[in-house]
Amino acid sequence: MDLTTFLIQCLNALQYGLLLFLVASGLTLIFGIMGVINLAHGSFYMIGAYMAYALAPAIESSLGGGFFSVLLVGLVLSVVIGYVLEWAFYSYLYDRDHLQQVLMTYGLILVFEELRSLLVGDDVYGVQIPEILAGSVPLSEVMTYPVYRLFVSALCIALVAGMFYVFARTRLGMMIRAGASNREMVQSLGIDINFLYRVVFAAGFALAAFAGMVAAPVSSVYPGMGNEVLIICFVVVVIGGIGSIQGALVAALLIGFVDTFGKVIVPDAAGVMVYLAMAVILLWKPDGLFKAG
Repeated sequence: MDLTTFLIQCLNALQYGLLLFLVASGLTLIFGIMGVINLAHGSFYMIGAYMAYALAPAIESSLGGGFFSVLLVGLVLSVVIGYVLEWAFYSYLYDRDHLQQVLMTYGLILVFEELRSLLVGDDVYGVQIPEILAGSVPLSEVMTYPVYRLFVSALCIALVAGMFYVFARTRLGMMIRAGASNREMVQSLGIDINFLYRVVFAAGFALAAFAGMVAAPVSSVYPGMGNEVLIICFVVVVIGGIGSIQGALVAALLIGFVDTFGKVIVPDAAGVMVYLAMAVILLWKPDGLFKAG
C-alpha cells in the first residue's frame, strides 16, 4: 500500500467513523439517560436518507433550493418527528422492562419499513451530489478524492465540536450529564425530566437522520439500510461505554479505521474484524472505554 492509497483510506475511515458517531451518539444518549433499548434507532438513519431523496424535488420546485435547503428542512422535520415520537411512544417505556422496550421498538422498525414501502416503494434510489461539491481533489498524478466526502467529514467535525460544546459548556449539557448519572436527583431539583427526555430524544433522532441525509449521495438509499447501521452502532455504544459521548466518538473512529483497513488488508475476514476488536476491548475494559458523563 503506497502513501497515497493509505491517505485515501484514512480519509474514508475518518468520514465513516464520524458518520457512525452521529448515529451512535443519539443511541448512547437514549440508552444511557432514558434507559431505553431503542432497536428502531437505525430506522431514524433510514428516514433521514429517504427524506433527502423525497424532499429534493419538492423543495427545488417550491423554494428553488438545492441539497443544502434539503438538509436544513430535513433537520427541522427530524427534530419535530423525534419530539412527537418520544411523546407518543417512548414516554411509556421508561418504567417498562427491557423485553417490552425491545418488542415496542422492534414493532416500530416494522411500521417504519412498511410506511417506507408504501410511500416510496422498494427500489434503490440515488441522491444527487450538489454541483458545487461534485468535483475531486487531486492527491497524486493518477488518484483523486471526492470533494463531497471531504465536505461530509468537515460537516461532521463541526457537529461533533458543537455537540461537545453543548455538553461541556451549557446548562442543557449540564442537565443531560446529571440526568445520565442520577435522574432522580435531577427531578428533585425541579427540572422537568419529561421535557429533558424529549429534547434528548429529538436531538438523537435528528443526529441519526442528519447522518442519513448526508450519507445518501454516497451510499444511495435502499430498503433495510437502517438495520445494517443499527448493528454497528450498538458495537460502537458497547465499546465506548453506554451513555458516554466521548466514548462513542473514540469507538466510532476506531471502528471506522478497523472496518476500512480490514476491507483493504484482509477483505475475506473484514466482516469479523469489527467484532474481534469489540471482543478484545471488552476483555480489557468490560464496561467500555469510558463511563457516562
